[in-house]
Amino acid sequence: MKNITTYAGIPSNLASIETAKIVVIPVPYDGTSTWGKGADKGPKAFFEASENMELYDIETDSEVFQNGIHLAPAITTDDTPEQMVSGVHETVKNYLKKNKFVTLIGGEHSISIGAIRAFTERYDHLTVLQLDAHADLRMVYQGSAYNHACAMYEASQHTNLVQVGIRSMDASEKSVMNTDNVFFAHEMAEDDYWMDKAIDMLTDTVYITFDLDAFDPSILPATGTPEPGGMLWYETLTFLKKVFQQKEVVGFDIVELCPRQNDSSSSFTAAKLYYKMLSYKFAQDFKNEDAPTTQIKVASMINRLKYHQDED
Repeated sequence: MKNITTYAGIPSNLASIETAKIVVIPVPYDGTSTWGKGADKGPKAFFEASENMELYDIETDSEVFQNGIHLAPAITTDDTPEQMVSGVHETVKNYLKKNKFVTLIGGEHSISIGAIRAFTERYDHLTVLQLDAHADLRMVYQGSAYNHACAMYEASQHTNLVQVGIRSMDASEKSVMNTDNVFFAHEMAEDDYWMDKAIDMLTDTVYITFDLDAFDPSILPATGTPEPGGMLWYETLTFLKKVFQQKEVVGFDIVELCPRQNDSSSSFTAAKLYYKMLSYKFAQDFKNEDAPTTQIKVASMINRLKYHQDED
């Protein structure tokens, strides 16, 4: 993260923790990946790409960076996965106390464990929406419950986990998986209504974890374990837009960017995805008029009050 002082090179007055509505936390961790190494280099490639991206979003007619985006210090550790998860948990929790919209850039998928734990503590009836090629539901893998292959196990036990794009898993994960909440890639290819069905399974409050291998390798090859048959760009944006319009997305992470030499397109795609998600969240006139916004806002306010009361 050297030589990068603000997200996307935005002015420093829009990047301070005091004024920014949004926080982005880099977690360059790659301690448990088993094949394609390099996720620890993902955040640096992501932020470098972001500096070369236009900051006006045509679709939403907005410049979301004007809300302020604070680039937090990177969470770096050469210690155990357990210590990394603990560090992420505490860091996310501290920014949530400041009422920031918290986002994370990985790093391998195990970084999501600590983030989801912090959001689960704050929000009742939380849905974790996972876009991913892999189920990541192992209880333990290679001696650790904090392996990237275990990234969603804790969420499956403590949240309403909805999985989208899954096309690779171990047979042992079937005993944990709630198949009613899973949208397998091969079924999505034949179901014109999978988006609406998935949204129907979400609670009002949603945290999104986006593993970049959810994309088909034809548009984003630079990830640790690319799987054929993934989601395409506009299909993905259409779904995310619906989620942001109809639900209260309270935070998200993007993980598993493994940059490759002479391939800047993957890093740029990840950077563009992040900015699109922020644009969908903060564009003032972009919400679906039919969405139950009043109900969502009331639920969100109750959760914030509960969180602060628990802290006291």
